[in-house]
Amino acid sequence: MKRLILLLTVLTFQLLQGQEKELPFAEIGPYPENYSAQGVIQRLISGLGYRFYWASADLRPEDLNYRPSNDGRSTFEIIEHIYKLSSTIASTLESNSSPSTHDATMTYQVLREGTLNHLQRAMSALDEVTDFSELTVKIVRPTQTYEFPFWHLINGQISDALWHSGQVVMNRRASGNPIKSGVNVFLGRGNL
Repeated sequence: MKRLILLLTVLTFQLLQGQEKELPFAEIGPYPENYSAQGVIQRLISGLGYRFYWASADLRPEDLNYRPSNDGRSTFEIIEHIYKLSSTIASTLESNSSPSTHDATMTYQVLREGTLNHLQRAMSALDEVTDFSELTVKIVRPTQTYEFPFWHLINGQISDALWHSGQVVMNRRASGNPIKSGVNVFLGRGNL
């Protein structure tokens, strides 16, 4: 019986690891041979995707519920916010009129996968961008839609998502579950 339980545990762990590998940004891919505006933005989004991938990997319920103070966001609420930011990043680069909608019943796994897929879509869309001045960041509110030049996506949603990914790292460390050893944000893969 103990062997059966051990076998099932190992198989489940391997299955979960295999599912993790299917999500984008477990590593940062190779950089382009030439410097270009698209390449720089792609690398920035790759860095965000990599950081978010590892910051949000393997979170437990106590990690998701962790709140640094009574008025601070929980880790789950931060992940929801990053999801919304990533949706705006993707919709801007795909020249869509508005970001994906957020369903308040979305689970941690759905939010995590959705965020990484939004960022992957943004990376793909950058291949088609010929003029950044034609892109607008659209912020949709119940009574009004606001439009801003592309520059705001860099200092707004992309930078904000990087900031909040760091908060997830800090929160998970405080809740007793630091990120996996060997994650190297400089190299975009494991340690040397």
